[in-house]
Amino acid sequence: MPTSAPPKNRFERRRAETRQALVRAARQILAETGDTSASIQAIAERADVGFGSFYNHFESKTELFDAAVTDALDEFGQVIDERVQGIDDPAELVAAGFRLTARMAESHPELMRILRDRGLAYIHSARGLAPRALRDLENGIASGRFTCRNATTALSALGGTLLSLVALRLARPDLDGDEAASDLAEMVLRMLGVPPDDAHQVTRRPLPDLG
Repeated sequence: MPTSAPPKNRFERRRAETRQALVRAARQILAETGDTSASIQAIAERADVGFGSFYNHFESKTELFDAAVTDALDEFGQVIDERVQGIDDPAELVAAGFRLTARMAESHPELMRILRDRGLAYIHSARGLAPRALRDLENGIASGRFTCRNATTALSALGGTLLSLVALRLARPDLDGDEAASDLAEMVLRMLGVPPDDAHQVTRRPLPDLG
């Protein structure tokens, strides 16, 4: 789960723990069934908190499930960011994001199921991997690494392809996930304007372990 500044006193700590328990329960429901019709009572029981505690943190189930998705997106973005530290080439950053995401189908299945089912509505979100990807695209355009003109439009293409990769990995675990991710990343880099030979080479560089 994403981390933030620790609460200052016991009351704030307990309040933060209760909120996070509710978010965690909502994430589990989204990953298991995607069914947001679960009752508040059922969510509170899964979170092991009192029914009345729910309304101390959320006005509705919609607000809770939105918080659960953004929490998952933040964790997803943090996982990728931690693994690509030290990479400066925008093309390699895009490729690494694709390839690490494919591996997360096994290491972080809950996150990937939420991303598959809910990610489309958050491609241009201010949370999670989207702002990081937009930053890399803007840097790539500014440096001339990418020849596309509009980073926001490019993000739509990149995000849609990434979600398709997640769906493929979850639907076809028999496929070679690393190869599929490298192939798709290569296609995306070529679409962004990276020369074919360069795109192929970049998408086959060694990757760090997810750990």
